[in-house]
Amino acid sequence: MAIGEQLTRVTIWLALAGYGLGAGTLLRVRKRESQLAFARAVWTLGCLSYLAHVVFAFHYYHAWSHQAAYRETARQTRQVVNLEFGSGVFVSYAFTLGWLADVVWWWCRGVQSYWRRPSWLTLGWHGFFLFVVFNATVVFESGAVRWIGFALCLGLAAVWWSGRSVPAANDSATQ
Repeated sequence: MAIGEQLTRVTIWLALAGYGLGAGTLLRVRKRESQLAFARAVWTLGCLSYLAHVVFAFHYYHAWSHQAAYRETARQTRQVVNLEFGSGVFVSYAFTLGWLADVVWWWCRGVQSYWRRPSWLTLGWHGFFLFVVFNATVVFESGAVRWIGFALCLGLAAVWWSGRSVPAANDSATQ
């Protein structure tokens, strides 16, 4: 396996781990500020790993060409759903900018601002995130990646489901 392929793969695995740990922790901590430092750290490392993945993919696979990325997205979409649709690359761009904006918000605006965001924004963002991760791993991949992606998405859904009726904790750090 060439170095470009290794770097691209390792960084996406780190990004998925950061996503899974970060989102899972966010779902479990229920606003306990004392545990949010871990969530923010792994969420940030996941984002940075994803940004590195994008850089490596564009460098090693697309020669820094949007057109090449568009064509490859269209080819993969045609392979999976028999429809040539390269505009999915714009979903990836939105995802990249969204994750980066989320991390910047968390670091620059602080924990309290992060938790005071409108629920529709948080639900919409994490719904979009899960949609992208599910499609990237389960729909467009095969083999072990598909099963790991499915387990990740199912695990996050189970954590969300199990905690949906649990009231937020009154951690002394949030008062």
